[in-house]
Amino acid sequence: MKEKDKSDLQVVSQEDSTDKEVRSIMEEIKEENDILDELEEKIRQHKKRYIKKVSIVIVTIVLALSGGVMYVMNQTYTDTRILNTYSDGAEDGAQYIEFAGGILKYTRDGAAFLNNKGKEKWNAAYQIQTPIASVKKNAVALADKGGNDISVFGKNGLKGEIHTNLPIEKTAVSSQGIVSAILKDGNTFRIVCYDAAGNVLVEHKTSPTVTGYPMDIDISDNGYMLLVSYLIVEDGVLTGRVAYYNFGDAGKNKEDYIVAQEVYPNAVIPTVFFMDDQTSVVVSDREIVIYKGKDVPEKLTSVKMTNGMKSVFYNEKSIGVVSNGKEGNVLHIFDKKGRSLLAQKFEGEYKNAKISDNLVIMYNGKQCAVFSKGGVQRFAGEFDTDIFEIKPLLGLNKYLVINANGFEEVRFTK
Repeated sequence: MKEKDKSDLQVVSQEDSTDKEVRSIMEEIKEENDILDELEEKIRQHKKRYIKKVSIVIVTIVLALSGGVMYVMNQTYTDTRILNTYSDGAEDGAQYIEFAGGILKYTRDGAAFLNNKGKEKWNAAYQIQTPIASVKKNAVALADKGGNDISVFGKNGLKGEIHTNLPIEKTAVSSQGIVSAILKDGNTFRIVCYDAAGNVLVEHKTSPTVTGYPMDIDISDNGYMLLVSYLIVEDGVLTGRVAYYNFGDAGKNKEDYIVAQEVYPNAVIPTVFFMDDQTSVVVSDREIVIYKGKDVPEKLTSVKMTNGMKSVFYNEKSIGVVSNGKEGNVLHIFDKKGRSLLAQKFEGEYKNAKISDNLVIMYNGKQCAVFSKGGVQRFAGEFDTDIFEIKPLLGLNKYLVINANGFEEVRFTK
């Protein structure tokens, strides 16, 4: 019995020793976990401080850059610095227009599509004595005013050629390459629509006493809607009239495809255009009328221009107008709903005006003025040579200027 008790004591002793070992190990593990937790907390705190510092630096840089950009964009510059010249000189007698992200050059003998560095992407030959250009997005029609030939181009080159039987007065092109033309037929006119291959799609004969004399035309992007303005003279009184011709389903059962028309008493309507398939604009000598509707356009609103209009220009989003003000010229910008975005006085007379990349660019000879839609005059100055074309480039105050020296990349400076 005593031996048995001794054995039991030994077992108990061993168990106590094991428990102590386990407790010791557990305490060590706990201490290590505490150390790890403390280390992880320090790492988290360090990360937070690091992220905070980096965020402060980034915000500071962004604010500084934004402030710098805002400062640059709200200045009026009066001088230029040439950064690069990409060609030896512009071709004598050539005309240049901004087109499809590049530049279209055209002459009597042919056309070429150039990138912003003057490098030729394609060219096409033709014989046109008096070329006039109509542009709609990535399509352009070059017609011989008073002649019988029209060449239709897309971004990738020649789409087709059209030969008319009567002299050409005006043309318009859709983004699909469909061309509408006003053709002179003795004392009357014909309005003819062609596809790019020269096939006649629609032909309409006008009458001076019934329809009036066609003043201007435009065709929608999809080629289905034709807008024509007419001038009617009755008993010595001038009357303007506009007609919408729909060559799709909406107009197939209408007389002469006319789905909408309106008369403007005592008014002349020299300009009409489509901003998109839904929005069209009628410009009389004293107001701008905006129509809405893809199939059957209806009048949305009108903007009275009591001081008259010197020029009207537009892009897909905005309408620009230069009018006479009490103390000089006024630049107006309206949105597609006729809401005024800008009415800004300015000095100078400019023959050319356009909206490009949310900027209004006006130029005449060596003189140039650039406005933002917010009313900041970005540039007011003079170049060394006459400007043939000008367009904004990526980068602050960078522009491509085409003149007698060729293609010049310039920056506006003080």
